[in-house]
Amino acid sequence: MKVVLLHDWLTGFRGGERVLEAIAEMFPEAPLYTLIYKKGSTSPIIENRKIVSSFLNHIPGIEDSYRKFLPLFPLAAQSLTITEEADLVISSSHCVIKGVTKPKGSKHLCYIHSPMRYIYDQFDSYFGPGTSLPVRAAAHIVRPYLQTWDNITNTNVDHFVANADFVAERIRFFYGREPSVVHPFVDLKDFEYLKQRPATKKDYFLMVTAFAPNKRVDLAIEVFNRLGWSLKIVGSGQQESELKSKAKSNIEFLGNIGRQEIVSLMSEAKAFIFPGVEDFGITPLEALASGTPVIAYQFGGVLETLDSKVAHFFKDPTIDSLLHALKTFEPNRYKTLDLYQRAEHFSKGVFQHKLRREIDNLL
Repeated sequence: MKVVLLHDWLTGFRGGERVLEAIAEMFPEAPLYTLIYKKGSTSPIIENRKIVSSFLNHIPGIEDSYRKFLPLFPLAAQSLTITEEADLVISSSHCVIKGVTKPKGSKHLCYIHSPMRYIYDQFDSYFGPGTSLPVRAAAHIVRPYLQTWDNITNTNVDHFVANADFVAERIRFFYGREPSVVHPFVDLKDFEYLKQRPATKKDYFLMVTAFAPNKRVDLAIEVFNRLGWSLKIVGSGQQESELKSKAKSNIEFLGNIGRQEIVSLMSEAKAFIFPGVEDFGITPLEALASGTPVIAYQFGGVLETLDSKVAHFFKDPTIDSLLHALKTFEPNRYKTLDLYQRAEHFSKGVFQHKLRREIDNLL
């Protein structure tokens, strides 16, 4: 079977790239088409193949400022021409890459992480009063165009596979299509040693996140500023300088660190803080795999992966609600075995098996 892979951009190694890696592992010979490619930014499994990028890749510094070029993304996707013969195209899409035209006679399966949040239901989170007037005005101008283009290019997709029921519902609403659902996974091999040697808990809470509006890092900072409790934050992103300026000395920003160090931090934390709205959310499951319970906002994809045995929920995305959850959190009531077993429901092997079944059904 001749397979071609598509992914929006290769500039870092986060949840979407872990999913891409698992798909790439299934098809080691498949070429990969993307808008932007920063060599060495992902993993050998992804990068040890033919990679074709768009004209955007010729813009100096694009890998650090690609969000500014959002209006050009549809044109960049349409400029990519798949030169190989293909029976199957698999796109890993959260933006525009599903719009790359499939070769004649091929089928296109789109594994969709989310319809573009910033042009649909989370537009105000990304382009609300907190953004500059020129950016906000530009976003309002291009939004109708992006929505129209996004829906037109859905005719290029034979079957959507959503990463969560939460996303599937949004696909039905915004696209009028009926998707399947295959949940992402936790790469459990990174956490296996903790089953034999559980970590000793320390007196801090942890976040591992991109600094984007929907992650609500600002909410966590405000609450921990009030409590004075220790919070460690791993990650980076567009809001970094703004968030750092708000945080008091009890909040530590660790930047982008190595995988093993993240696993160690997760295993020693009192709890993992997850205050945003995610379509699925891999990091809470990684926390469970490390033996750490989660304090999460009770909305979105986490309702498909977490329950009261492994998480302490807060109902509203407000300071008072998260504050109350932290004050009533009882770490000793969570059983380590329950945490591990919940994470094991979402293994890479299960993901690959289910995706293979979707491919077989399509073909």
